[in-house]
Amino acid sequence: MADNEPQTVLIDDAERARVALSPIRRRLLTALRKPGSATTLAAALELPRQRIGYHLRALENAGLIELVEQRKRRGFVERVFIARADTFIVDPSILGPPPEVVVQDRFSADHLVSVAAGIVRDVSRMRQAADEAGQRLLTFTVEADIGFSTPQQLEDFAREVTEAVAQLASNYPSDGPGRRFRLVVGAHPAVAGKKPPRKQ
Repeated sequence: MADNEPQTVLIDDAERARVALSPIRRRLLTALRKPGSATTLAAALELPRQRIGYHLRALENAGLIELVEQRKRRGFVERVFIARADTFIVDPSILGPPPEVVVQDRFSADHLVSVAAGIVRDVSRMRQAADEAGQRLLTFTVEADIGFSTPQQLEDFAREVTEAVAQLASNYPSDGPGRRFRLVVGAHPAVAGKKPPRKQ
């Protein structure tokens, strides 16, 4: 794994999520992508040092930041922290059960949300385990912006993709040798104003 690869930590505990989600603590976690102390953070965020120190203790106790250095400064010890990750992802399941999907309807928004939440949870956990083992988690992502003039075009595209994936998957049977991978193909309306992904 490259040293400069962004780090991601999954928060799968409700109490840790509560600690991380307050506005000031989110600002602190962002600022602590680089090492900082209560003094430097207070100056950067224009807040009292005592208030910053209170929130740093909460983040440290929750395991979201870690101590990297202690420095003697004018009769007190300055503690320098850094965030444990560049990005923190909250496990969707701790915010409530996913929508119940009785039938795996490929045109159901609830089913897409349920599958996406599972990807966030499972990949984040596997990524964290791989990081701890000093290994790289093998994944790939394909993104594209497409346009449909009618609902029928969406259905036709979904059918064509399903047939193409089924044909391609038959060349890589999941019960064969090697590790099994999960492929998910989904689509949703593009967010207005959001730029499409750059073509690779």
